[in-house]
Amino acid sequence: MNTPSLDSTRFVLVGTSHAGNVGAAARAMKVMGFAELVLVAPRFADVASREEAVAMASGAADILARSRVVPTLAEALDGVHHACATAMTPRDFGPPTQAPRELLPRLAAGGQRVAFVFGSERYGLANEDVWRCHACLSIPTHPDYGSLNLAQAVQLVAYEWRQALGGYPVVARTADARLADAAAVQGLLEHWRHALVHVGHLDPAAPKKLMPRLNQLLNRAQPTEEEVHLLRGIATTLMKR
Repeated sequence: MNTPSLDSTRFVLVGTSHAGNVGAAARAMKVMGFAELVLVAPRFADVASREEAVAMASGAADILARSRVVPTLAEALDGVHHACATAMTPRDFGPPTQAPRELLPRLAAGGQRVAFVFGSERYGLANEDVWRCHACLSIPTHPDYGSLNLAQAVQLVAYEWRQALGGYPVVARTADARLADAAAVQGLLEHWRHALVHVGHLDPAAPKKLMPRLNQLLNRAQPTEEEVHLLRGIATTLMKR
């Protein structure tokens, strides 16, 4: 598959009003491995360098520093092969509207330079901007309330696009715990048998099936070595009281 590189994806924000949303959008892009941000006629020309934008970027200030401000969507889409508008509801006229998960895998297979276009926080995209795009993305939401924050919409689309491009592997944050072996489990059961007799919960003259049931419970639980040590420590404390 001809996979677009990091630099072949462009995120375009049109008429953005709030610096915090620009910063949060930059953060959403960076965590998914994208870097190119273009701002079309934002309310404030210096929106990307404002304190709130940098604060909300939370480590993605490099995305803000490299962002470009242009006056028109036509300039923002220069060099783009396929532009995807975003809209809460389908339009009566214009490009076909699809959910990201339906369209993006097919688009990823094409190896084209792609842009995702987002409208202003208050009004979304104008019809003229949507008509300029090849497709319209609509994030499936609850039918009674489909309004997404701008940065949230960027995050969702960035995630779906990254998944369509092949995704990133999930990196384990902790080492895999070692399961306790059969001998360790039997040692735990014997320890607990003594503790239960000590506190009067188990009558050795009439044990019934308490210990076999605990054995089955532990077999289902598959405790780790650390968990066996934890349970034996509890048994030791019970026997000291």
